[in-house]
Order: sequence, then C-alpha cells, then structure tokens
Amino acid sequence: MTVTLARLAEIVGGRLVGDGSLVVTNVRRLDLAGPTEVTFAADKNRQNELTASQAGAAIVSADIECGEKPSILVDDVNEAFTKAVLHFRPKRISPQQGVSDLAIVGERVTLGKNVEIHPGATIGNDVVLGDDVTIHSGVQILPGCKIGTQTVLFPNVVLYEDTQIGARCVLHGGAVIGAYGFGYQEVGGRHKISEQLGNVEIGDDVEIGASSTIDRGTFGPTLVGEGTKIDNLVMIAHNCQIGRHNLICSQVGVAGSTITGDYVVMAGQAGIRDHVNVGQRAVIGSMSGVTHDVPDGEIMLGAPATPVREQRVKMAALAKLPEMRRQFRSLQKQVIALQQLQNAHQQPAPGEQAA
Repeated sequence: MTVTLARLAEIVGGRLVGDGSLVVTNVRRLDLAGPTEVTFAADKNRQNELTASQAGAAIVSADIECGEKPSILVDDVNEAFTKAVLHFRPKRISPQQGVSDLAIVGERVTLGKNVEIHPGATIGNDVVLGDDVTIHSGVQILPGCKIGTQTVLFPNVVLYEDTQIGARCVLHGGAVIGAYGFGYQEVGGRHKISEQLGNVEIGDDVEIGASSTIDRGTFGPTLVGEGTKIDNLVMIAHNCQIGRHNLICSQVGVAGSTITGDYVVMAGQAGIRDHVNVGQRAVIGSMSGVTHDVPDGEIMLGAPATPVREQRVKMAALAKLPEMRRQFRSLQKQVIALQQLQNAHQQPAPGEQAA
C-alpha cells in the first residue's frame, strides 16, 4: 500500500511543507525509517535524531525544524502518527460471526444485540451479555456474571461467578477476575480457607492487562472504578476499592482491603500493604513499598515508602557513604596513631625510678 505525502497529509489532518509528490511506502520510527518512509518527532529533544534520520519525510509539530526534509505539520503528533500507522496497517477485524456453534452457552443466558461468542468459549448459566460484546476463544464465564455493552474479553480470560464488568471494558488474555481471596484461618493445625462470598465489580472503560488478577471480596465486592487502566501481571487482592482513572503499572501488588482515591498512579513493581488508604492523585514510585496511609497528591518512593523529598535526602546521603567510609577509616588510623604516641610519652624513660 502506497500513498503520496500530500494525500497522507490529508489523512492525518496536517499541513504539508515541501514536496508532496513523494511516494510513501510505510511509516516507521526515527532510527529505522528509510527514504520512502515517514517518521515522526513529538518534541524538540528529538531534533538531532530527526536530522540524522534517513526518513523521506516527517510528521512534526510546528516548533521542530526539518530543514530540506518534507514534513507534515500537526497540532498533536502522536494522534497524527497513529492515523498514519492505521492507514498502512489497519486493525485486523474478524468478520461478525454471532454465537459460534462451537461455543458452550448455558441456560437462561441473556444476549444483547450483535454479541460475538467465538469457538471454544464457555458461558455459564444466568449470564448477561450487553450489546456488541465480544467473547474470544477460550474465555470461561462462570454463572451469574454480567458484562456491559461493547466490552471485549480476549482469549483465556476467566470470570468467576457473579463478576460484573462495565461497558467498553477490555480484558486481555489470561486475566482472572473474581478468584477466591487469599484468606486463611488456622484450624486444628491446618490452614483452612475463609469463605469468599463476595464478588468483583468493574466500572466502565476499564482495561485489564494480560495475566492480571483481581480477587473477589470476602463478603462484599472488590471494586475497580471507571476509567482505571491496569497493566499486565498486576495482582489486586480481596476487598480492595480501586478508585476512578487509576494507572496501575506492571507487577504491582495491592494487598487486601486497600482503598485508593481517583487518579492514583502506581509505577512498576510497587507494593501496597493491606488496609492502607492511598489519597487522590497520589503517585507511588517504582519498586516502592507502601506501609501506611498516603495523603492526597503525595509522591512516595522507596521501601518502606516515604515522601519523595525525604527519599532524595536519603539517596544523596547514601551516595556519599563510600567517601564517608574512606574518611572514617583514615580518621581511625589517625586516632590509633595519636593513642600510640600518647602512650609512648606516658611511659617512664629508661633508668628512671619512681619517687
């Protein structure tokens, strides 16, 4: 698929600068693009890379100089380049197939309009699927679940009983929603699982990454607020209440009964202990270990996590430790030498007798 640069400018809604007759064969990033390909630069920090790039043209903002290289000027570079990529590599959309004869659909299942259930999916009894829901192969939906309109479940997603998923959600492969929480009591010398009688309720416009897990509540629901985005390999334990529009990055672990406000960010591999409240718009840094409540808007770092201003002081001091260690050893030697000298002066001279 080829297109002239002038036509590509129309597609992305930008203003052409330079030769529009260039025949474009593809779009690629700065370091890979060749003479017949278009690249992009979203900010001035990429100016040198753009100058060195072999790309035939670039999609840029108005404050970036392209020299003699033809360009397309746009207000939002990322949005424009996304349109360009989709022109050359449109999304693969499988034809509508309705409910496959190779899917297993239980009793009293309510199906909305234009529902897609692919081969090998299993839908339990009393499940409700809204309009335009897509269920891919290998998905397991246990009895009593409800799924909102336009939600997509990719292959091998598992929903335990009574899970509720909102509208326009995306659950990626291997996500498990509603598994029994990790709650045990010691009875007669053995660990006996506590009853996990709650469920999980996911709000609208939530995305859950591959192989992430959200456990059901003990008696009530585990909640995830609307607009929250959860990366791959995230674990959210039972009874948690995750606020709206949170960003939870890969390998984060949130222990039971934790509550987060809206617009909280948790960076990769952060850990949150149980029964902690994390305030609105708080940020938990990568690999941090949160052991106590976090106020609104606070940035936490380290393990145990403390406000970032405190961690910076600690990190600065830690960086000085090797030099401080060398200084300490030098001072130790000086003290020892002074002690030896003092001891030598205190000893009586040879032949002296005590009075």
